[in-house]
Amino acid sequence: MGTMKFEIPHTLNKDDARKRVEQLLQYWKSKYGVQSNWSGDGAKVTGKVMGISLDANFTITDGVIQGEGTDPGMLLRSKAKSYIQDKFASVLDASKSTDDVNKGLA
Repeated sequence: MGTMKFEIPHTLNKDDARKRVEQLLQYWKSKYGVQSNWSGDGAKVTGKVMGISLDANFTITDGVIQGEGTDPGMLLRSKAKSYIQDKFASVLDASKSTDDVNKGLA
């Protein structure tokens, strides 16, 4: 399988972005059993989300989250990429409070 790259811009500082991404990863863990391991400003994520295998690495910086993961193939690629980008963009929306982010994940 190939690799799928993603990049999600944000306007939060790195620490706030990480806190919000941790909320997303906790949601994925409780809902889908996805595991995450942090190392510095990045994490490795493995598991299945909505039936799609997820094996990805990403790094949080000021202004952007960059990552790459296993490409699920031509039939699921756009759906998988859209789902990841939409979830990250939603939790990184600076106009939302952290409570709003939690409510949006429930």
